[in-house]
Amino acid sequence: MDFTSEASVAIILVNWNGYSFTKACLKSLDKVKNPNFQVILVENASKNPEGQQLKNEFPKILLIENQENLGFSGGNNVGIRKALEMGFSYILLLNNDTEVEPDFLELMLRKINENPKVGAVQPMICFLGEKEKIWSAGGKWNSILGSAKTLGDRKSIKDYSPSSDILDWATGCCILVSRQAILEAGLLNEQYFAYFEDVDWSLRIREKGFSILLAEKAKIYHEAGASSKKKNSEGTLSPQVFYWLVRNQFFLIRRRKSLLGLPHHLTRFCLWMLYFFLRGRIGKLRSVAKGIRDGISQNLQAAPECPH
Repeated sequence: MDFTSEASVAIILVNWNGYSFTKACLKSLDKVKNPNFQVILVENASKNPEGQQLKNEFPKILLIENQENLGFSGGNNVGIRKALEMGFSYILLLNNDTEVEPDFLELMLRKINENPKVGAVQPMICFLGEKEKIWSAGGKWNSILGSAKTLGDRKSIKDYSPSSDILDWATGCCILVSRQAILEAGLLNEQYFAYFEDVDWSLRIREKGFSILLAEKAKIYHEAGASSKKKNSEGTLSPQVFYWLVRNQFFLIRRRKSLLGLPHHLTRFCLWMLYFFLRGRIGKLRSVAKGIRDGISQNLQAAPECPH
């Protein structure tokens, strides 16, 4: 099959200690109606050789094995570079802890082809455990406060009606991007490692004159944070996740020069630290404090350019 044809799609999955989730995702992709896609599985240095095991079970996938965990942004960039090199017309980033409806890709392709200046689309994303409850219907960006709001969060899909299909940003959980938009906007910024890199990428795509749309009829399901959840004395999410969330929030507001972003988020995160102190979650308190320090003080790095 010629995967470099006009409507060819590379679907990039990044796996890091998530074998069971990735396997379920690949099984759901086997049922997808549009046949003209190639799954690129980026094995992000899991403890066990999960990539090889998945390749044995799903021989059609293209496996790339990283020698270290490059995070969400770095891992996906490895896949994006390969997809661009192979000549794909569209690149779909898909979290490995998702399962898809058979027609999701067809509906997303139809949406992205509505206009040449549509650079990216995302589907309606619901919770895997509560399939009638929305996890994300896209995002809105508040440039003054430097805040990225998720639309439709936890609302019933039956009752939710988006006011517009135009989005400020699309989640990296599932985003279909045109080759041209990537070539002009560049790759994901690897300084983020994980969290907020999708907001940054979306805003850069829009700055290049492309629009981002919601493909409302396309639907997938998300476990939500499967690789970050681990029940312990600090709660469900690890202290490391809070470090990335806080640090990267400041990276974003500094890049976007948000007028009230710094005082607004400093207040939020100080309240987080107070809460963690009262709950005795000292690891998370320290992670938030470190995230504030690094997010404000570290030099900002540019996103890597696309290979020519």
